[in-house]
Amino acid sequence: MGTAGSIEQWSSRRGFLLAAIGFSVGLGNIWRFPYVVGENGGSAFVIIYLLCAFAIGLPLLVTELAIGRLGRSDPAGSYRVVARTSGRSTLWGAVGTLAIVCVFVVLSFYTVLSGWTFDYFVRGVTGQFDGLDAERSTTMFAGLMANPWRLLFWHTVVNLLIVVIIRRGVQRGVEQAAKILMPVLFGAIIVMVVYSAIAGDMRSAVDFLLQPDFSKVTPKTIMIAIGQAFFSVGVAMATMITFGSYLPEHFSIPRSSVIIILADTGVAMLAGFVIFPLVFQFGLEPGGGAGLIFQTLPLAFGQMAGGQFFGGVFFLLLIVAALSSCLGGAEAVVSWVDERWSIPREKGILYFVGSIWLIGITTIMSLGDWSDFYPLSFVPALAEETIFDLLEWFAANILLLIGATLTSIFFGWLVPKKTKLEGLGVRDGIFYLYANTMMRFVIPPILLIALVLGLVER
Repeated sequence: MGTAGSIEQWSSRRGFLLAAIGFSVGLGNIWRFPYVVGENGGSAFVIIYLLCAFAIGLPLLVTELAIGRLGRSDPAGSYRVVARTSGRSTLWGAVGTLAIVCVFVVLSFYTVLSGWTFDYFVRGVTGQFDGLDAERSTTMFAGLMANPWRLLFWHTVVNLLIVVIIRRGVQRGVEQAAKILMPVLFGAIIVMVVYSAIAGDMRSAVDFLLQPDFSKVTPKTIMIAIGQAFFSVGVAMATMITFGSYLPEHFSIPRSSVIIILADTGVAMLAGFVIFPLVFQFGLEPGGGAGLIFQTLPLAFGQMAGGQFFGGVFFLLLIVAALSSCLGGAEAVVSWVDERWSIPREKGILYFVGSIWLIGITTIMSLGDWSDFYPLSFVPALAEETIFDLLEWFAANILLLIGATLTSIFFGWLVPKKTKLEGLGVRDGIFYLYANTMMRFVIPPILLIALVLGLVER
């Protein structure tokens, strides 16, 4: 096993928690969660989502942190160390490499999406939402998608921020940024909840989010809830293994993981209480898809007192969520480049960021001039998918699910009990029994079903 002092460590438990929460709380919580709730029946979906976050997300999270702490290396290296210690083939290191590929693919388009939040923040604070009607709101968003130079500018800004912060290392870079960004995020979301309660229809939002109607629940609803919980926690993307490798021995993985899950799901719920009061106040459509954030809400801000200020606060919230997730993902890839290829950190950062910047350009073009270019048109199920669609689908429906399934099989079945207890930092008791049972018997079949359904429905 690696030694605790062989790589940099978190300076404090608070710093680790804020960085891990920052990675988990991304655009999926504030952007995707509200419209997925709106499209899938409201509160019944919320209850299933919360159950899945703890039943699936928590065991996978503690497992990845434990693998990282046991291995004290990059994601692939940590898998190899744990496999060797457990008397298993070091080929299991390929699971860590798969996670690196996954986070790399995700960041190649996630940095582009993050750029949208910067653009709309500027529009909000400069008063461009004032007096906005439905037609102008739609035109504004379509205009952004059709302007590759504007998208490229913000994509570049996001990547430059990643370089500036990540090059400073774990404690002075990722951890210090989290200590600044996370209080801003929590402060902004609380301000927005209060504002929505005053200016919006909070009663209807509470009914929508907290009064379940299970007659609307279908097998598809359950699978979507599993997917949302799984993706929002941030497992199977190498970052939590990397963060685990920086953990001192005395940090409690189970306790920290519960805090991370509570914060992650809490922010998702608060985002619902920000967005839906405004949606219902103005008679807008709660299931408005991705356009709910970039077309529907600017329309609401443009008709409200203080809309310029609070529209800016809302998109600042999105910026913080997006950037904190980018930093966690980038740290995982850079640690792998450093450990695996012995490339100095600063050079590794430039190689990595330069690569996702270049791939991001193809995403940008697929939103505009290349929107009718379908690279896999010869495959019937993927015949009408753009480059952006393919990258998103490949990461979410293939890489993430395969990686998480292999992780659960590896840790649940192939790692000895003594090693698992050492990695988790717990005694043989209720928590271990719960996590081990889920990793062995529950999570693998659920994820395999999700993988098959994702392929079949495509």
